[in-house]
Amino acid sequence: MEIASTIGPALLAHFRQAFGGRPRLFRAPGRVNIIGEHTDYNDGFVLPAALELAVTTAIAPRPDRRLRIASLAMGATVEFDLDDVAPSPRGDWSDYVRGVAIMLQRAGRQLEGADLMIDGDLPMGAGLSASAALEVSVGYALLANSGLDVDRIELAKICQRAENEFVGARCGVMDQFISCCAEAGRAVLLDCRTLEARSIAVDPSARLMVCDTMVRHEIATSEYNLRRADCERAVAALACELHGIVALRDVTLEQLERHEALLSETMFRRARHVIGENARTLRAATALEGGDLFECGRMMDLSHASLRDDYEASCPELDLIVEFAGGVEGVYGSRMMGGGFGGCAISLVDASAVDRFAETVRKAYEDATGTTPSIFCCFPGPGVGPLGS
Repeated sequence: MEIASTIGPALLAHFRQAFGGRPRLFRAPGRVNIIGEHTDYNDGFVLPAALELAVTTAIAPRPDRRLRIASLAMGATVEFDLDDVAPSPRGDWSDYVRGVAIMLQRAGRQLEGADLMIDGDLPMGAGLSASAALEVSVGYALLANSGLDVDRIELAKICQRAENEFVGARCGVMDQFISCCAEAGRAVLLDCRTLEARSIAVDPSARLMVCDTMVRHEIATSEYNLRRADCERAVAALACELHGIVALRDVTLEQLERHEALLSETMFRRARHVIGENARTLRAATALEGGDLFECGRMMDLSHASLRDDYEASCPELDLIVEFAGGVEGVYGSRMMGGGFGGCAISLVDASAVDRFAETVRKAYEDATGTTPSIFCCFPGPGVGPLGS
């Protein structure tokens, strides 16, 4: 059930047909997040790992200062001038690409013109960070095409800035960081405030099972931004008594409970999730590092309950698939993953249970919803880099 991509050869053929020449290929992975949801933009902790699924960019130089960008998934080609003094978003997929180019140049990287073609096997809107993989793949390709060195952490920050400031999505840095800096066979405990990272080996007897509910709710982006605003309002209210705090990362559960009267019920529950999730993430990382898969899984189960009840970021389909996963022998823990309101759940599973898990959960979910979920098995892969020669 491991994923083997044929994107590279097909992308080369399409590029040659559209643009001619022989491009270089650069691949950036999507990610799973074992635990640590909605903590990244609160300066907290996350425990992601890279997927085998990825976005791949084919690139070849042009003699002018233009970017010509084709997306096989979108069936569209757009063209931009790198010297445009007043770039504005188009409101479509190309903003992710153009935003990265703009932010790279604003950061002092003088880019050269290029033809780009993009393809991938990451499903959009499934909570697997396809947008971050797109940004990182394009950013790495543009730097390589221009003969510029790649600082992976700096690239992650620039790609996040593109999504925040040009696309208009208020994401944290986790997705871009893991796409840039992942290591094969390892998860990363990331401090989203300092970007200090600790690489943690994943027991080779375990697998990460991703179950896509196939639900794509249109409210996901707006509700994500509302949750972030709830957290910011909670910090502003608590700061009246807790001087010096700048994010929920700085607040303990005891402090939150002591000052509950300062918050609305909704703000209190949002804050309780974030504070608890930070603690669960640190415990899960320690457990994973020590080979205690049962404790890591227990933290994942608690994470889902908090996301469902306090953060209200789940949906009936995610709750169902997590419930079905929890009933399979060999499953250590499960939870919804990503922004929520649809998308994917993740389960930590013994390798011997992979086939049984997929068959059981697929049938149960089909029977309950009439929809066939996409279920695949993964083991942590590497971060962005060149593909082939």
